[in-house]
Amino acid sequence: MAEANSLISHLIELRTRVLRALMSVMLVFLCLVYFAQDLYHWLATPLLDTLPEHAEMIATDVASPFFAPFKLTLVLSFFIAIPYVLYQIWGFVAPGLYKNEKRLVAPLLFSSTLLFYLGMAFAYYVVFPLVFAFFTSVAPEGVAINTDISSYLNFVLKLFFAFGISFEIPVAIVLMCWTGMTTPEVLREKRPYVIVGVFVVGMLLTPPDIISQTLLAIPMWILYEIGIVVGSFYSRPAKENEENSIL
Repeated sequence: MAEANSLISHLIELRTRVLRALMSVMLVFLCLVYFAQDLYHWLATPLLDTLPEHAEMIATDVASPFFAPFKLTLVLSFFIAIPYVLYQIWGFVAPGLYKNEKRLVAPLLFSSTLLFYLGMAFAYYVVFPLVFAFFTSVAPEGVAINTDISSYLNFVLKLFFAFGISFEIPVAIVLMCWTGMTTPEVLREKRPYVIVGVFVVGMLLTPPDIISQTLLAIPMWILYEIGIVVGSFYSRPAKENEENSIL
């Protein structure tokens, strides 16, 4: 009976925290929806700055002028509310963690949020201008560049997610070293394979151009090296890893 009551109380708490997270996203959305058109113009600025003279973006679907800024505002609301969403996750799992685990998880939640934001900022301020300048410069003669607003939104959101997630590499490495899944020494030995792997991942996650692929691969490699350095402070001793593997 006690176990059933405990399970029910945990489910109730989970529901409460999920609702709080959703409400935070909706609250941010309500604050931003009035500026939806301005937000989309801000997002489109890297492309608009590289378009030829008299070229402009178009809407090929009747509802695109409404739904594209609406979708952008909703996604942006989630991005902005991520710290509070992670706080709710932390509040749910923290009671079941040991003291040493809490000391690790809290900084990881903060750093993962910061790295995700840095990845998006890197994509917007560094990658977008270079990629769009490249795309507009290689258009065949006689081809008018008039990008659809929905296609553009899907394109940049894909890049935002790709760079945001790829910047989480140090967090993943620290977790693997802390749990004993690997060691910094092993990660250093696999460096040549990782260098090849990041370029493959860059090819899969970005558009088919060498610029965006390289701009994603190089930061991933640098973050991998940073993760090894930080992970060395959290790695378990080799003797402890051997004991865990025997058990």
